[in-house]
Amino acid sequence: MKTKLHPTQNDLREKTRRAMIELLNQQLADVLDLGLQAKQAHWNVKGPNFIGLHELFDKVAEELEEFTDDIAERVVELGGVALGTIQIVAKHSRLDAYPLNIASGKEHVAALSGALAKFGASTRIAIDTASKAGDADTADLFTEVSRGVDKLLWMVEAHTQSKE
Repeated sequence: MKTKLHPTQNDLREKTRRAMIELLNQQLADVLDLGLQAKQAHWNVKGPNFIGLHELFDKVAEELEEFTDDIAERVVELGGVALGTIQIVAKHSRLDAYPLNIASGKEHVAALSGALAKFGASTRIAIDTASKAGDADTADLFTEVSRGVDKLLWMVEAHTQSKE
């Protein structure tokens, strides 16, 4: 069933806009899940690196929230409806469920790194998909998100890359 698009003077073909709205909403479900996973880590981390990781995980969640807003707004710019309810996220996120039985900083770093890496990989695929569809603006948005997620991944993974 085709979703009704809101009227817009955006000159992208309707077929392209529909495809991009679907792509964007999929990434939206994933990034909303990822943001909640970062908050789960933020709230529950324990151990000798508590304060540093607690603050880092909160920074990750804040930056992901900016990407969330950008992705959702692009859906609406194309005449679509941003699908960002918890029910949609629970049904459509492609990320693995965040483990609820972990506490140590090392465990949270590993879990969050894995989720960031998976979202980063799907975002790079989204860049290619948007480019092939002829939507340079959506591809550019995903490129910005990809750069940001790679930076967040680097910051989180840095906690595992030293023998100290």
